[in-house]
Amino acid sequence: MQRDIFEPDHDAFRDTVRAFFEKEVAPNHEQWEKDGVVSRELWRKAGELGLLGFMMPEEHGGGGIHDFRFNAILSEELARIGASGVGFVLHTDLVSSYLLALANDEQRARWFPPFCTGEIISAIAMTEPGTGSDLQSIATTAVRDGDHYVLNGAKTFISNGILSDLVIVAAKTDPSAGAMGVSLIVVERGMEGFERGRNLDKMGLKAQDTAELFFDDVRVPVENLLGQEGHGFIYLMQNLPQERLAISVGAMAATRAILDMTLDYVKERKAFGKPIGSFQNSRFVLASLETEYRIGQSFVDASIAAHNRGELTAEEAAMGKWWTTELQNKAAAQCLQLHGGYGFMTEYPISKAYTDSRIQTIYGGTTEIMKEIVGRSMGL
Repeated sequence: MQRDIFEPDHDAFRDTVRAFFEKEVAPNHEQWEKDGVVSRELWRKAGELGLLGFMMPEEHGGGGIHDFRFNAILSEELARIGASGVGFVLHTDLVSSYLLALANDEQRARWFPPFCTGEIISAIAMTEPGTGSDLQSIATTAVRDGDHYVLNGAKTFISNGILSDLVIVAAKTDPSAGAMGVSLIVVERGMEGFERGRNLDKMGLKAQDTAELFFDDVRVPVENLLGQEGHGFIYLMQNLPQERLAISVGAMAATRAILDMTLDYVKERKAFGKPIGSFQNSRFVLASLETEYRIGQSFVDASIAAHNRGELTAEEAAMGKWWTTELQNKAAAQCLQLHGGYGFMTEYPISKAYTDSRIQTIYGGTTEIMKEIVGRSMGL
């Protein structure tokens, strides 16, 4: 079945994105994997082309486009070439949604233009060393002191953590109020007491800078409070469906890339005098994965359309997130098996796809948490 959610404007955007990634990302990604971080110059070039701020208001240098299909194209084209280190999706899909919904006029004028040009690289810091999915238990505090918040605590596993210039930090402004004591504080590069730890050495996503962040009596102006004090947990819950949809989009695009590279391999690789793709086991494995891919893509496309209408529920986003990421992991494992010993060699793309896939069922909410959300929605 042909995907029918895209229109000519989306196709033209995809052509632009694909050409840019083929020229600026594909030739450099291997080096960025070794460096553990992509070049800031890539962000500036993407900003010049309008790839980072298309959702932001035109008066602040953006494109004024509120259509998640454009976001999906950006994610799909990165996955198509295996560019797992480029942190654009976090910037355009996650942080942008918080800023658009919550930033006041002064904050918009201050942050939006450099956000669009790539001069500001953004991140969001929720996870802490002692907490994973349990956001109500965060220990980072932001105590009001006159015209500032004094921020103390630590965050970990923060994507774009090394490059980021603007970080939305979830912190307790009222530790006695539980979830209702959480606020969102925007920390900017150069604030005294804001330090970055090591660029974490991960199994996959080697070019993605993932860092520890430390806050030691960081004095953050009250003007950097995002939204209302004490509403942070609500804001986090409101934005999680879009985050999980974004992960689902990437998972399906990665699955497509895995299947395509494996189809090419099994048609060329021979064993016992014939292509290994001609064996019944190979056909059955790939037929099953192709079927599940198409079913999953249909669900994700329907979710994108629902999200554009403002109708995607938290439960539906959770369904898509766990199912698509589990499929991506299964496809990576089974397709690596079809590559045999060569699949274990890092020069083969399937090896990188395998290690890059593993995090998908963990970040953005684990599979187990997603099933818990779905189960509860069923009255269980």
